[in-house]
Amino acid sequence: MSHPLFAPGFKTTPWWWEAAEPPQRDNALPDQAPVVIIGGGYAGLSAALTLRRLGQPALVLDAERIGWGASSRNGGMVSGGLKVAGSGLEARFGPEAAKQITRAAAASFPFIEETIAREGIDCDYIRCGRFTAAWSRGHYDALARHADLIAEVTGLPTSMLPRERQREALGSDHYHGGMLAAATGSLHPGKYARGLAAAAERAGARLVDGVRVQKIRAEGSGFHIATDRGALRADAVLVTTNGYSLDRRGTALPWFARRLVPLNSYIIATEELGEAKIEQLFPGRRMISDTKRVLNYFRPSPDGKRILWGGRASFRAATAEQTAVALHGYLTACFPELAKTRLTHAWTGYVAFTFDHIPHIGVEGGIHYAGGCQGSGVAMATWLGHNAALKLAGAANERFALDGLPFPTRPFYAGDPSWVLPFIGGWYRLRDRIDRIAA
Repeated sequence: MSHPLFAPGFKTTPWWWEAAEPPQRDNALPDQAPVVIIGGGYAGLSAALTLRRLGQPALVLDAERIGWGASSRNGGMVSGGLKVAGSGLEARFGPEAAKQITRAAAASFPFIEETIAREGIDCDYIRCGRFTAAWSRGHYDALARHADLIAEVTGLPTSMLPRERQREALGSDHYHGGMLAAATGSLHPGKYARGLAAAAERAGARLVDGVRVQKIRAEGSGFHIATDRGALRADAVLVTTNGYSLDRRGTALPWFARRLVPLNSYIIATEELGEAKIEQLFPGRRMISDTKRVLNYFRPSPDGKRILWGGRASFRAATAEQTAVALHGYLTACFPELAKTRLTHAWTGYVAFTFDHIPHIGVEGGIHYAGGCQGSGVAMATWLGHNAALKLAGAANERFALDGLPFPTRPFYAGDPSWVLPFIGGWYRLRDRIDRIAA
């Protein structure tokens, strides 16, 4: 597919892969392993690293290449559980449990900073802060009601920026002000995935590419794991497949897949704009997201030369090329001066939501699991994997507040939301339009 907006050499692979494409490994699949982790993204790699630091063995399997999925495709925004803080926890769990859950989620931010520093991971990490742009005046007021709570649980400041001062954080008049939160960073997700994998390998973990797990069943005191490359036996299993949990070629833990809602997120990269233009559009080079139900998230690239813009461009099956033009439209609605800017890359990948909007770890049928990061998984997935590993190894000093919570699904839901997503997406778009008109 060609389009005037596509620059020469346009690619449908992540821009991140230009510097850090996931490498191929030719490690053999063993016949048995004490601990098998299924899913080679941030959660699985973090779990493997923690297990090895505890002196426990760890074998990580991935159906593609280690780090191939969302871990090298996301926007590289590192938040401290900000979504969890605004998910109506008190009404469901009571004030004390809600506070514990929120603090457990917020702890993901210092943990990833510590991990990057301790392991010496070169991934362009900067604590830059985030500006959450309000789609309407009502959305601004809702952000203001949560600002103090976010500051309390993250231990870092938040502040509201009214519309007349918006250009202090964003070179656009497209929104109605917003919230500045310091507990956010940015990194190069491809480099982080590669660095986390290297850290796990240095610690002694074994990483194996191209192994699609088709079924797990209990066998004696352990588990029999059937794959497309043969079978192996494990004493313990941790599933961290997140947005890639359901697959017609074999699903490792169907119970887990029934509780996750995989959604495509789409991202584009513009051609180089120059650092002066980036400074004008992104004062302070913060991460940006908006409050739309069909949200946008965007940022300057780590080298400060181009814009990376992501969002829910389609709720139907669509290619990265097909959605790139729609994302470009959202980009230019915010920055009209970029109407003629071309795109060098467009790509997609799955994120996973839960029905209760909370990340989870736990055990089902003796199999450990971790996932459901609500589209904000850079820090959270790293943190969930670490805590799942502590639980598996019996090394947790205290109960983790995201462990063992009720994990809801829906009647007749088997893990594939594709039949209903276009209706939900249409409703969300309508609500966004109504909110905007009302503003």
